[in-house]
Amino acid sequence: RGDLVKLLWADRDGLCLFTKRLERGRFVWPQSSGGSVHLTPAQLSMLLEGIDWRRLERTWQHQRVA
Repeated sequence: RGDLVKLLWADRDGLCLFTKRLERGRFVWPQSSGGSVHLTPAQLSMLLEGIDWRRLERTWQHQRVA
């Protein structure tokens, strides 16, 4: 479905697992090489907001209310 992401954060004290599910849209990932993905801080921010960083637009559209 592409609406769930799990991120693993590691530092000297241990590991932390973050999970986020989008209510609308889907996550857009960069190409993977070797089974892992390295993101810039800007790419991570856009990924978590549901923004397609390749086209700089949301992966969902607002619905207009009459």
